[in-house]
Amino acid sequence: MDSVYDIAIIGGGPCGIASAVEAKISGIENILLLEKGDNHSQTIRTFYKDNKRVDKEYKGLDSQTKGRVEFETGSKEDVLNYFDALLDNETIDAIFETEVEKIVKNSDGNFEIFTAHKHYFAKNVIVAVGRMGRPNKPSYKIPPSITQRVNFNLDKCSTGEKILVVGGGNSAVEYAMTLSRENIVTLSYRKGEFTRINEINAKNLAYDVKYGNIILRLKTDIESIENEEGKVLVNYKDGRVFVYDRVIYAIGGTTPVDFLKSSDIEVDEKKIPIIDENCETNIKGLYVGGDLATRSGASIVVALNHSNTIIEHINSKNR
Repeated sequence: MDSVYDIAIIGGGPCGIASAVEAKISGIENILLLEKGDNHSQTIRTFYKDNKRVDKEYKGLDSQTKGRVEFETGSKEDVLNYFDALLDNETIDAIFETEVEKIVKNSDGNFEIFTAHKHYFAKNVIVAVGRMGRPNKPSYKIPPSITQRVNFNLDKCSTGEKILVVGGGNSAVEYAMTLSRENIVTLSYRKGEFTRINEINAKNLAYDVKYGNIILRLKTDIESIENEEGKVLVNYKDGRVFVYDRVIYAIGGTTPVDFLKSSDIEVDEKKIPIIDENCETNIKGLYVGGDLATRSGASIVVALNHSNTIIEHINSKNR
């Protein structure tokens, strides 16, 4: 096993950065921060225009920071520079362009964090991803008449269907293997081999293909899809045409709900993680903070305060 971090933080937004800084200042040294984007604060970078003001007070939410990381209203650039300085001033092991697929608590009490290319291990995990995640969609149009037959996760899938799963990552392979237990499943990938899946999935997929549980179509790119008497007609670029009961796209950009489910984090009827006053989930040592942990969205101050609450609770367990 690789070294075990004291804390692993998933997400490089305000809650994630503040959690890392709070932990470092409190004396916790072995900290890992994983961010799927190529830099921190992706929501601010993406959804705020240049020079747009980022407010401290937001919709009547708490505007007083409680921890060691403070915040004041400023422009987009001011806020990004501030978080840059926080990361630069604290020697935190930050790894970018790394998307976490799921988190599992092992029998030894440590968490195993799954990414496409490597597993990490930690005693505590803080999930600080935002709600803004969306699944990637194909470039061609999805006819409105068959949107109920097109999925981007396993929600609303039935049994006894002829299903096409599109994608070449771990999610696509896992979707196909799960659905193949009660459906006829084809897995389509535009490349000639899988380069982004882990060894376990590669081995299990090879078994399912060998024994006919999954039909595998490599080097197949889709031109368009149409409504064929209520089903999905798929036109491939090589001229072939097939009809399916359902098509599932797993081409990146998985949603937070998918991630929570894969990590066995309990959610309520609105898909909000169920946490206690310490932001701890049903799994001891696994926390959720930031806007993903709230019903009405969160301000930066709320995210910072969540980080303070979580780090204080982790430290209290170590006293």
